[in-house]
Amino acid sequence: MKFAVTSKGDAKSNALMHKMRTYLQDFNLGYDEDQPDIVVSIGGDGTLLYAFHRYKNRLDKTAFVGVHTGHLGFYADWTPEEIEKLVIALAKTPFQVVEYPLLEVIVRYQHGGRESRFLALNESTVKSVEGTLVMDVEISGQHFETFRGDGLCLSTPSGSTAYNKALGGAIIHPSFDAIQLAEMASINNRVFRTVGSPLLLPAHHTCMLRPVNNVNFQITIDHLSLLHEDVKLMQFRVADEKIRFARFRRFPFWKRVHDSFIAE
Repeated sequence: MKFAVTSKGDAKSNALMHKMRTYLQDFNLGYDEDQPDIVVSIGGDGTLLYAFHRYKNRLDKTAFVGVHTGHLGFYADWTPEEIEKLVIALAKTPFQVVEYPLLEVIVRYQHGGRESRFLALNESTVKSVEGTLVMDVEISGQHFETFRGDGLCLSTPSGSTAYNKALGGAIIHPSFDAIQLAEMASINNRVFRTVGSPLLLPAHHTCMLRPVNNVNFQITIDHLSLLHEDVKLMQFRVADEKIRFARFRRFPFWKRVHDSFIAE
């Protein structure tokens, strides 16, 4: 088995990265940053997001496992004190693969038929560079509403505990193949109306956002922020690809939610 290790970049994470690499090579596992079978992410959820985007073209071949060097993460479930236990598990134990759904984002442009395609592990947000975002929202080919407000957020189930939760969205178990649409400060009065509630869309439904005004948009894909000009439409759906996590023990989702948001 070939492996790679990514680090948050701080001294503690870097030290653990070097220790993990040395230990695994002592077990005759090959280090390969280009084509790893498993990627060990050391840091936090942000570090694993970076690793996901680095290896997004190998999702059917690469599995991920996270070690958190700060607060408990939703993706990083091993602690620094468990490094030796994780090394032995990687070297000696066949791991279970757990798959989580991803968000596919396609941006089409006004001229030339160009389009850009992205994958998000957590979420994608859309905001106008110039004032209020005004966007026609279509669901499964039917006009649903005209949104006016600060922006829109489309998230995966595993990303539902991140920005989506801050917007009042529901927390969704990652076993659901679905995406969620949440509003950012929508304008609702006697003239303008939106549904005002988060929407949960199954895998066979597609959400289209069509700009009403010819403005530029700031679109985020997880931690990446991109400026898009001459946008014709934005399409969001559950991606065909999934992220694969290597599990060597139980990692209950609702316990993670409890420990992150409720436990003292």
